[in-house]
Amino acid sequence: MAKALDELKDMSRGFRWGRRPLVPRSAEPYALDTDDEGFPTDWARSDAGVAARQTILNGVMYPIVSNELTLRVHGLDDLRDVKGPLLFFSNHSSHLDATLICVTLPDRWQRRIAVGAARDYFFDVWWRQVFTALVYGAFPIDRKKGGTGAIDKARELVREGWSIVVFPEGTRSPDGHMQRFRHGTARLALELGIGLVPIAIVGAYQAMPKGNWWPRRGRPPVTIRYGAPIFPEEDETQQQLSIRMYQAVAELVDEERSTWWESLQRASKGATPSLAGPGGPTWRRVWEGTRPVRRRGRPKAWK
Repeated sequence: MAKALDELKDMSRGFRWGRRPLVPRSAEPYALDTDDEGFPTDWARSDAGVAARQTILNGVMYPIVSNELTLRVHGLDDLRDVKGPLLFFSNHSSHLDATLICVTLPDRWQRRIAVGAARDYFFDVWWRQVFTALVYGAFPIDRKKGGTGAIDKARELVREGWSIVVFPEGTRSPDGHMQRFRHGTARLALELGIGLVPIAIVGAYQAMPKGNWWPRRGRPPVTIRYGAPIFPEEDETQQQLSIRMYQAVAELVDEERSTWWESLQRASKGATPSLAGPGGPTWRRVWEGTRPVRRRGRPKAWK
């Protein structure tokens, strides 16, 4: 609490209010490194910050999401008897993703969750900094520096009992297909020995693709599937764990597109469909990535 109060005092004295970074983005690769420690966020994870965040998520964000999307949530029973902290990881195709996770998590997880957010986008101007920190309990990830500082912050939060939401792809998919996973999340899980919960988000790209700031009309269908936690294995490398993480998300997407039994059979044979998308020109990948999601009903489990 004392640390949070100190941060609020620093902010009140003028933390670059209303100003973007002084260096133009086109010149950032040539700019000298500075000692800028970034926007303070611990205040947003204080008791008052948590209370405000849950009020916003449950009283404002969830009603908006439910009104604008046809939202379906599966797999929360997999979290019922699991102890935290955990690393929640998901495919990333839309700015909806973090909101969808935060508003659908059960209360005991929602209270102690922090989202890793790109510093160059979500922490560039004061109003977005405040909003991102407060609503998502977020901390900045400096993608240009490989997220080193963010890993240190995530390590600190996990040791304090916070669970973390991360997107191992590092950025939103430009065409709706899943990109390769970076190894930072796997490295953190191996170091701390904690579980990872796979999440598949299906339909968010069609509902609000990159470049859009609001969901499309017609309440497009979006499904969130939570999977059973996976845990680091003895002598497992970060590359091997990243592959398992990628596979876990792919299996959840396959389950959503077919049935639990069919996806289980394919997974046992190593035949889960890839989420990398088709090869070829960009237009073809975007065309396939925007294929409409089925709106009603699911195929029967037994035919």
